[in-house]
Amino acid sequence: MPLILELKTELTLSVEVDSIRLEEVQSLSTEEIAALPLQHGNQQVPLGSFFEVTGSAAEDLTMIWRGDCSRVKRIGTGLSNGTIRIEGHAGNHVGAEMTGGQIEIRGNAGDYAGAEMRGGTLTISGNAGNSLGATYRGATKGMRGGEIFVGGNAGNEVGRGLRRGLIAVQGDIGDAAGFKMLAGSLLLFGAAGPQLGAGMKRGSIVCFDSPRVSKLLPTFLPASRYHPLFLRFYLDRLREQGWAVPAKLNQQNFTRYCGDFASLGRGEILFAE
Repeated sequence: MPLILELKTELTLSVEVDSIRLEEVQSLSTEEIAALPLQHGNQQVPLGSFFEVTGSAAEDLTMIWRGDCSRVKRIGTGLSNGTIRIEGHAGNHVGAEMTGGQIEIRGNAGDYAGAEMRGGTLTISGNAGNSLGATYRGATKGMRGGEIFVGGNAGNEVGRGLRRGLIAVQGDIGDAAGFKMLAGSLLLFGAAGPQLGAGMKRGSIVCFDSPRVSKLLPTFLPASRYHPLFLRFYLDRLREQGWAVPAKLNQQNFTRYCGDFASLGRGEILFAE
């Protein structure tokens, strides 16, 4: 039986739960886990004040958060192994700096989901907020490994400073996706706002719904028209995640733009024809 943390009261203030780390609580009793401190406003309170604690993660290394956790910040921060499932919405910074393991959100996620993650898989069935898989302010490198899959929409600056890894968004995204990308891949299946790829040095942004993408910056130039074979591996991975990816996309041709020539200019944005 997994460790289950079920929200038992409505939160009026956000709580930060980065002290609840799966690798550390797997050997603790329910009483010990319930006594762990959370940051609630300017006070520290025990986990048991807000969550009913049952089960154990000792055998299957699995933790389940139940309820509307949209005010619960930093779930799964620094996760290195195991599985975390959130049966509801998740707050800001979910999966930030994770290095391994899996986090599944059966709802929406707040801002900075998967920020600066270095490994593992983050799956969001609903929408994601701003700065998905991005750098924190002042840092130069964002996501450096792993995978993020979003079944809904995402906010502004998706993949800001992306260094390595894969981000795939099934719905629409906001402004400045791929801002200052260094490498990695960003797959977009919906509309994209302005300033796409602004300041990117390397990496690939793939747009499957080209007519709904805002006009590119003038510092991107058309380079070629081709069929990228590497996309087949990504599309197969999306199908493994349960995405309904049409088989015809395996043979899709793309128009390739290079840029941002206001930066290093070795990035590419691909538009499905």
